[in-house]
Amino acid sequence: MTSIETKPQSQGALLPAMVSLALLLGACSKAPAPAPPPPPQVSVVTVHKTQVPVVIDLPGRTNAFYVAQVRARVDGIVLKRNYKEGSDVKAGRVLYQIDPAPYVATLDSAKAMLQSAQANVVAQNAQAERYKALVAGNAVSQQDYDNAVAAQGTAEAAVASGKAAVASAQINLGYTTVASPISGRTGISLVTEGAYVQASQATLMTTVQQIDPIYVDLTQSSVQGLRLRRDVASGRVKLSGLNQARVRLFLEDGHEYRHTGALQTTDITVDPTTGTVTVRTLFPNPKSVLLPGMFIKARVEEGVNEDAILVPQAGVTHDPQGRATALVVGPDNKVQTRTLQLGNTQNDQWVVESGLDEGDRVIVDGVQRVQPGVTVVATEAGTSSPIAMAATSSPIEK
Repeated sequence: MTSIETKPQSQGALLPAMVSLALLLGACSKAPAPAPPPPPQVSVVTVHKTQVPVVIDLPGRTNAFYVAQVRARVDGIVLKRNYKEGSDVKAGRVLYQIDPAPYVATLDSAKAMLQSAQANVVAQNAQAERYKALVAGNAVSQQDYDNAVAAQGTAEAAVASGKAAVASAQINLGYTTVASPISGRTGISLVTEGAYVQASQATLMTTVQQIDPIYVDLTQSSVQGLRLRRDVASGRVKLSGLNQARVRLFLEDGHEYRHTGALQTTDITVDPTTGTVTVRTLFPNPKSVLLPGMFIKARVEEGVNEDAILVPQAGVTHDPQGRATALVVGPDNKVQTRTLQLGNTQNDQWVVESGLDEGDRVIVDGVQRVQPGVTVVATEAGTSSPIAMAATSSPIEK
């Protein structure tokens, strides 16, 4: 066999390789550190104080402007109904006719009794005059004369009683013609021809209601009333004034009623069971869209908040405790957390009662990308961001 001899590699050949390796390792150790990520981009809205109507939404029900319950005032049989149910009637319109025959007879009897009393007065007056002359000549006793004068007074009293009886009989006869006491719309008739009605039980015959205009009675909590009075006392809210507060209605189907109403009065008594007070408003109702007893919702503009701050709803979140919060970009471009006290909504914005100041920049876009204390690049909502502007001015060549 032929043996292969291995010769050791010379040190001169290994030296250049070791030098190259050292230079390579040195170059790697001097590589530059990666640049820090740029600050996150957020959109902000700068808030300012402005005038905002103080609006409150209240539930309520409609009530007729006038309500007249037509009841029987004499006993008798209903002979005729003179109106169509659900029709509009004027005040004084005859609705029912009760049988007048018994009351005609009573009136005739009272008149006859009055005539008899009047005839008796003539006789008693003549006798008193005769006795007056006779008593002067001692032809009759003083007692006889006094009796004649007393009989004269009794006869005159009988005449007065007869006149009252005639008047009463005429009134009762008039009650047999049942007329509407007000102008309005009639309801369903509760009696028919042939029905027997009684004055002692005040038999209800029908109801007439005037519904143009119509009352809308709203229910407001006493807490809301206290808050409004406190804001008025501090000057924060200026009332629109009695009969000037604008009220809008929303019907049961969600549609807004086309006419606006006016605030009339607020009850001074708080319901002890519900803690609410009644606020009465008045609305025109020319087409009878509103009917008594309807449930509605009303939006009342009670006044004006002179120093309100509006914040888009997108800029308001809630913490685990349920408190409203907002992220604000401070003067140093660092994010801060503010706890807010919210009022009502104005379109798509919250009315902030406390927690924000004039000129604060509230983050409305990019809230999920930042945390309190982080430095950000803020762009006013509605304007182009620096990144978008750079991309637009320097297009990438393909």
